[in-house]
Amino acid sequence: MGVVRGMDVRRVAVIGTGTMGCGIAQVAAAAGWEVRLFDAKPGLAEAARERAGSMLDKAAQGGKMTPDAARAARQLLGSAGTLEEAAARADLVVEAVPEDIGLKESIFRTLGKICREDALLASNTSSLSLTRLADAASHPQRVLGLHFFNPPYRMKLLEIVRGAQTSDAAVEAAIQVARRMGKEAIVVRDSPGFATSRLGVALGLEAMRMLQEGVAKAEDIDKAMELGYGHPMGPLRVSDLVGLDVRLSIARTLHAELGAPHFEPPQILVDKVREGKLGKKSGEGFYRWDSGG
Repeated sequence: MGVVRGMDVRRVAVIGTGTMGCGIAQVAAAAGWEVRLFDAKPGLAEAARERAGSMLDKAAQGGKMTPDAARAARQLLGSAGTLEEAAARADLVVEAVPEDIGLKESIFRTLGKICREDALLASNTSSLSLTRLADAASHPQRVLGLHFFNPPYRMKLLEIVRGAQTSDAAVEAAIQVARRMGKEAIVVRDSPGFATSRLGVALGLEAMRMLQEGVAKAEDIDKAMELGYGHPMGPLRVSDLVGLDVRLSIARTLHAELGAPHFEPPQILVDKVREGKLGKKSGEGFYRWDSGG
């Protein structure tokens, strides 16, 4: 089975139209690829296409790309009414639906039936097993993780996650995809939380415990890491941007799979998610957020 090489990519399907899916579509179109967005909920794919186009326009206004490049990328964005319409002809499929292993397995099972055998199938999961997802698809050697970071158009890192059966050709294709997108790639073995989520969640949960214990205010905990260790953003602010519900889900997965006590979610995180205080997307988490951020 031959996997497409990164620079041979012409058509990309993005499955899931939340913040990450929309941002990934924007980056793929900016790389010069034809993009089709799909979401199971009617109307969301078209709305995401419009959002991605608006973000391209803002990038041009901010001098991040030329107006001509933004217009060209906008024309490459499209939406699809069915999963098959989006993915059947794609060279690269990126799944970006919520962190639900059953939902993702179902999607990969379907992708295995409708996609070309040489298509590269990727998940944007931040913590779930790529080996398990690959087992749900035919030709598991062409399945891997492409873990983007929020916002995808700004963050330089792309974490490539290699499952137990992922081929060398698929990894090389993913590295070429990263380069075409202007990303710096790291390659990690499939393990709970990979590299980034495992480290980032551990730091974030400890910061939450410090806040819960009254060690310091949220602003001061964040400032300690920003000014003391050179982090561009503190762990509590990062958690708000990622989404506290997402952080809680990943923490529970890591705690269940690794058994390490430092991955047990602190009560302050559980309480905020239960109260609907999910971070920036809900307007309040560890900080209060307005429309300007």
